[in-house]
Amino acid sequence: MRQQTLEARQEGPILWVILDRPDAMNAYTAAMGAEITDAFHQADGDDSIRVIILTARGRVFCAGADVSAGAGSFDMTAGEGATNFGSGARSHDSDFVAAMMACRKPSIVAFNGSAAGVGLTLTLPCDIRIAADTAKFGCVFARRGLVPEAGSVWFLPHIVGLPQALRWCLSGALFPAQEALEKGLVSEICPAAELEARARALALEIAENTAPVAIALTRQMLWRYAAEPTPAAALAVDARLNIALGQGADVHEGVAAFLEKRPPRFPGTVSNDMPDIEL
Repeated sequence: MRQQTLEARQEGPILWVILDRPDAMNAYTAAMGAEITDAFHQADGDDSIRVIILTARGRVFCAGADVSAGAGSFDMTAGEGATNFGSGARSHDSDFVAAMMACRKPSIVAFNGSAAGVGLTLTLPCDIRIAADTAKFGCVFARRGLVPEAGSVWFLPHIVGLPQALRWCLSGALFPAQEALEKGLVSEICPAAELEARARALALEIAENTAPVAIALTRQMLWRYAAEPTPAAALAVDARLNIALGQGADVHEGVAAFLEKRPPRFPGTVSNDMPDIEL
């Protein structure tokens, strides 16, 4: 489905969410945030979708916020600033963060090109990030008189560590894909021509070999409990979950497939078979 700022297209078990403002370097507006939110809600509610891939059309992934209105671009009380980001916009930035975090399907970001400002931070709630080796990245907010948004002062230190997050955010400088790889922002880089195929392969590895319910729970557990100061909260829930899951058809199938040396065919669905255990 082609929307105002992106295309959401299903390919088998994959939902491709493709930022599609290439003439504007896929610059972010609140309309884009709202459409990303819609796409993640769509994926969450559709059992035929197993993995989301977020990428972009053109040579840039996302150049950051739309500043086509000039110096007043971030004035959210008047003019284009209000239209793009403020009271006149369709959605608030935090909506896509909430949608990504609540989504029960794993997400992969494929940076086809450079990502700066919100173009980078909007991807931080996603699970796996890969990049073309030509991509560049930047936490450029302080160079525009702004502070990091979209919850990135929480996400970025959890992904790359506080010292590295401080260095990138305080300098505001662009850095290359190789540095993003070395510091853990992305898990791999590859030639731009191979990026789509590599993202697809990663998505299919998940979709074809794992149980949807187990993936939904695992994703939520990692995001919720990795930030806890001790393992106590995780220990309080993981055994209970495995006891509940162990009685179900997915585990029976997973073990049988392993013993019979065949691909699994998990019957459980996220919409119907999530255990009634609060994380």
